[in-house]
Amino acid sequence: MTSEFVADPAPTPQSHAGTIVETGHGLVAAWFGGKEERDPSVGIWVARYVEGRWLPPREVANGMQDNGQRLPTWNPVLFQSASGTLMLFYKIGPDPSHWWGMLMTSRDDGLHWTAPRRLPPGILGPIKNKPVQLADGTIVSPSSTEEGGWHIHFERSSDDGKTWSRSGDVAASGIDAIQPSVLVRPHGELEAIGRTRQGKLFQTRSVDGGRHWSPMRLLDVENPNSGIDAVSLADDRYLLVYNPGQPGKNWWDGRGTLAVAISEDGIQWKRVLTLEDKPGKEYSYPAVIQARDGRVHVFYTWERKKMRHVVIDPTKLTAPSKGF
Repeated sequence: MTSEFVADPAPTPQSHAGTIVETGHGLVAAWFGGKEERDPSVGIWVARYVEGRWLPPREVANGMQDNGQRLPTWNPVLFQSASGTLMLFYKIGPDPSHWWGMLMTSRDDGLHWTAPRRLPPGILGPIKNKPVQLADGTIVSPSSTEEGGWHIHFERSSDDGKTWSRSGDVAASGIDAIQPSVLVRPHGELEAIGRTRQGKLFQTRSVDGGRHWSPMRLLDVENPNSGIDAVSLADDRYLLVYNPGQPGKNWWDGRGTLAVAISEDGIQWKRVLTLEDKPGKEYSYPAVIQARDGRVHVFYTWERKKMRHVVIDPTKLTAPSKGF
């Protein structure tokens, strides 16, 4: 329906790893930006969509430490709970094997933010994709670790993000996986899908609110070791935004195509839309939500230079036949 850059020109040389949320006063988006990924100059930038336009972004967090050292920041994730609290999770650290989780909150839909606080030891927060909130108010946050191998786990909060508990690592059977995205299924069941080193997306399910998860398996969806995001639609279908294709020689190979797929069962996916297609370029790390008006909003990295916002009418996307 529409496609636009959130900030043009961008406020920093590079931008990456976007997140987007709908609040009572409009959309809010965030990403990390600076000289380049891993550089200490990288901070967390936030932009608000007000009266039909994106306001200029501002840096709301950085990696400055008490000793004066500045570390890079990573992978912001926005989430608004049923209480109205807008949460901004992000990471600080020299690399993904040694980062830690941070949290800021807002009670006015992203206009003002609290001082950042470090999450408890062992709790990283959502690693790339948004949490979900269950009918009983429990927040389930999809997370992962990269130290000593790739593993996924989930973190739960029953008190609006004040305290958290952590699941064990999901049994992987030789699958190296990170960055899960959670789909809410009928009857309270949850499904998580995400990135692997095996050339396809992984899948796991929970029937007890995210406390325990089934052994991981690979879906028949090719992906070149690149972040994805997915959302459960109001019409009971599921929508995935991803880079299709097998891994190349380098980790960024295959990120020149960004596509949308639809599923009726969360297992069989059909590619239905291409958002970007330029071999050798990078269009990656999508975030996707469905707004209250039914429109789907996709927010993603555009050539590492800018952040792009695309609006889709999901009723125009055809779905495959139901599978098992």
